[in-house]
Amino acid sequence: MGNNFDIKAFAADTILEEARAVEKIASYIDDEFAEIAMLLYSCKGRVIVSGIGKSAIIASKIVATMNSTGTPSIFMHAADAIHGDLGLIQPNDIIIILSKSGNTPEIKVLVPLIRNLGNKIVAMVSSTDSYLALNSDYVLKATVEKEACPINLAPTSSTTAQLVLGDALAMTLIKLRGFTSSDFARFHPGGSLGKKLYMRVADVISAEVPKVLLSETIRPIIVEISSKRLGATAVVNDDQSLAGIITDGDLRRMLEKGVSVDNLLAKDIMTVNPKTIDINELAINAFDKMEKNKITQLVVIQDGRYAGMVHIHDILREGIA
Repeated sequence: MGNNFDIKAFAADTILEEARAVEKIASYIDDEFAEIAMLLYSCKGRVIVSGIGKSAIIASKIVATMNSTGTPSIFMHAADAIHGDLGLIQPNDIIIILSKSGNTPEIKVLVPLIRNLGNKIVAMVSSTDSYLALNSDYVLKATVEKEACPINLAPTSSTTAQLVLGDALAMTLIKLRGFTSSDFARFHPGGSLGKKLYMRVADVISAEVPKVLLSETIRPIIVEISSKRLGATAVVNDDQSLAGIITDGDLRRMLEKGVSVDNLLAKDIMTVNPKTIDINELAINAFDKMEKNKITQLVVIQDGRYAGMVHIHDILREGIA
């Protein structure tokens, strides 16, 4: 064919071919799938996922997804298993083996060895009359009629089907476990994703706590805003409760209007009822609130009282947003 074909149309057809294969997988979700999900949910050991070739790569990804969502899992390469890694398997472990054909030499050697150990085997296989399917305790049907490959050889639709079926299992286990975003954060403490789920305003609040009294004059207000470098200062009552906020923008707008500021007090300049956030709120919520209101700082409240300020730069510096 050479270069004499429509590249864009061919690429789109490849995607659609895989999408059709995945859509058909949904029709294979049956009572046996539900039984397998409950088996994994009640597993007292680990879920060991194995495969060879491209199926091994998908098996590794399924393990990563399960581990990150509360199901202890281990990847075991089918070829390595018959050369020593079989020792990974403990009595209460459940084994999931991925294979398109279910008839590869390594699989035919591995399955009897696992059966001798007494562990339950779940086959994820395209060919349901294969050696693997017929010698497993349970079968997850990952049948595809053809690969998206133009010569029907490179694993494409078949590995996509395995991946989606593995995701369906993992997500079902999430629902069964009542797995929450807080649980997810415990397993993902690093990176921006983890920080979004666990980092709180208390972790990013500025060390500076700008504040002036209601009766403060313009010069101390300017000094407080400038020295604390947060672009604003809180205005507090004598008992230190929050009364309002003055931003550097408020000062600029007053000067632009030509207002005489010499005799103005903080109470004359401040904005009452400023946007606030509790110190125990997630930092990402503070960022969202600043974005929504087009402001760069929020007044932080702790136990109903003024505790300081959080600036949008403090959140961006953490890589949360």
